[in-house]
Amino acid sequence: MRRTVAEFARHVVQLLYPSACLICEARGSDATSFRHGVCNDCHRSVTTDPFPACPWCAQTVGPHTDTSGGCAECRGVSLGFDAAVRLGPYAEKLRDAVLRTKVLAGEGLADLLGRTFAEARGAAIRAAGAELVVPVPLHWWRKWQRGYNQSEAVGRELAAGLGAAFAPNLLRRVRWTPQQSQPTREARRENVRGAFRLSRGARIGGKTVLIVDDVMTTGSTLGEAARTLRAGGAGRVVVAVLARR
Repeated sequence: MRRTVAEFARHVVQLLYPSACLICEARGSDATSFRHGVCNDCHRSVTTDPFPACPWCAQTVGPHTDTSGGCAECRGVSLGFDAAVRLGPYAEKLRDAVLRTKVLAGEGLADLLGRTFAEARGAAIRAAGAELVVPVPLHWWRKWQRGYNQSEAVGRELAAGLGAAFAPNLLRRVRWTPQQSQPTREARRENVRGAFRLSRGARIGGKTVLIVDDVMTTGSTLGEAARTLRAGGAGRVVVAVLARR
């Protein structure tokens, strides 16, 4: 019922304001000033990554940083996954967009960000060999409160853009965990330990799995999800996040 109401409200807004940007709410004079539901300025902002990023953990690095063995953030750290691709840093318009997706009314924007992600970073993700796209699941109670899982919405559209299989129910969150606000990487990793489980009958032997999430901070949640997938037989696990803190 909540999703139906949100969809109806979204359609009403589109009818009243057919050229209203889903991020900044600016109204354009014609459809050519919009792309994937956002104005050209916002689209340019969320798809232009102004900084180089570590290929292992997606953290911002300096222009001359040697990342062959990782960066200062991840060198010597057991991440659990093999590589990471981001749309951009958690700042400005991309941060605004991510925050807007964290409520039910933002589901349409999450869909559009997934399409934009595929268009802007599809080549890098395909180079990683992703065969199967899996969103980081929410605990059922949190999903019920929010009304949907924004990572699932992003992942669905990203998979469609990549031409890859999408498995939204492959990974389950079996334990409720507090928000990842702990001050250290170790505490965050402990917070999510054992939080995920593969669905019964999952068949991922030898496959390269792409895990999708909205934001990565230390990578603890994604790392735990990746370890669960590896334990289930995944050959490689790659991460795709909208934004990296």
